[in-house]
Amino acid sequence: MHVPLGYHKKVVGILVGALIALVIVLAIVILQANWFIANSPITNPYLQSKEAVVIASESGGEEIILPIEKVLFEYIEVVDSCDAYFVGTCLNVRSGPGEDYEKIARLRIGAVLKVGGQVERDGRVWYKIVFDEWIRYPERIEDDWYVAADYVIALLDEGVQNLTARSDKTNKKIIVSRLEQKLYAYDGDELFIEESISTGLELTPTPRGIFTVFKKTPSRYMQGPIPGISEKYYDLPGVPWNLYFTSQGAVIHGTYWHQNFGKPSSNGCVNLIPSKAKELYAWADVGTKVIVQD
Repeated sequence: MHVPLGYHKKVVGILVGALIALVIVLAIVILQANWFIANSPITNPYLQSKEAVVIASESGGEEIILPIEKVLFEYIEVVDSCDAYFVGTCLNVRSGPGEDYEKIARLRIGAVLKVGGQVERDGRVWYKIVFDEWIRYPERIEDDWYVAADYVIALLDEGVQNLTARSDKTNKKIIVSRLEQKLYAYDGDELFIEESISTGLELTPTPRGIFTVFKKTPSRYMQGPIPGISEKYYDLPGVPWNLYFTSQGAVIHGTYWHQNFGKPSSNGCVNLIPSKAKELYAWADVGTKVIVQD
């Protein structure tokens, strides 16, 4: 029986089309499989770091994946730890959620840190700390940071949130006296707070002049040296209750690493005891006038 040439071409076309379709289906399956493998908390370092914690089982070999759960607040304050000079028992930062993880830092009382979630392990809650701000020396943070919830409080009040909306109607002003080493805060003519402070040292003075608070942040990671300003090395996570008043970096903030209030001690900022800085932070509006004088 004679089969027309066109019939052969049609059959070949169908077979070729089917083969192409099969190749496409296989490619899609392979791509999807690769995506799921790449985005598994075990194989994807980003997800492992940000969304889950992988813990080796005590029996060996097996791994336990603990999810990092969201929290209803952004910041925590250290309330049970050592003092400014590390006297007392310090809150240890761990590289994972448990005391079996490595100690990587010590936190002093008064520090405020941003939280990226929590992990519950063996009946204990651990907060994961995040540093999503600009950091001068990010290489100093080599591991994930976890702290036990037992030694901190969650900051639920809306006043701890970052604020940048300016209030032009405020009658509030803050006077910083470099001579007296005092800070005075007024609402109109009414004195809100008078407190001893530490302003800048001789080589890094707090700038004189009239400024305004242009930004507020509950927490800031301060590091030195600062090129062109100070060659001093320091590493201070969780500097609390920041009121920014110059674009060059002058800030009124809480200070947990010294108790030299009443005499110059800073690299140009205005240092306050953390509890008083917290009061001032909650009171001050963005747009509050800051007068720095001798």
